[in-house]
Amino acid sequence: MQIDKEIDTRGLNCPLPILKAKKALSELQSGQVLKVVSTDSGSIRDFQAFAKQTGNELLEQQTVEKDYIHVLRRR
Repeated sequence: MQIDKEIDTRGLNCPLPILKAKKALSELQSGQVLKVVSTDSGSIRDFQAFAKQTGNELLEQQTVEKDYIHVLRRR
């Protein structure tokens, strides 16, 4: 999968990872892909809700050690 932009929100708690992702998505073209790396355990459900509310597609979520990785496609 091609990632067009990646942001690191490690160490930040809700709602900052979502806010930074929203800003990063606004800088992308429709169809481009954003990867967000977070350490906030609540970010799993936060990004699911964010995708439903905004219409951006949540392509993937995974946990790697202490990191939560979210991959979104801009609508």
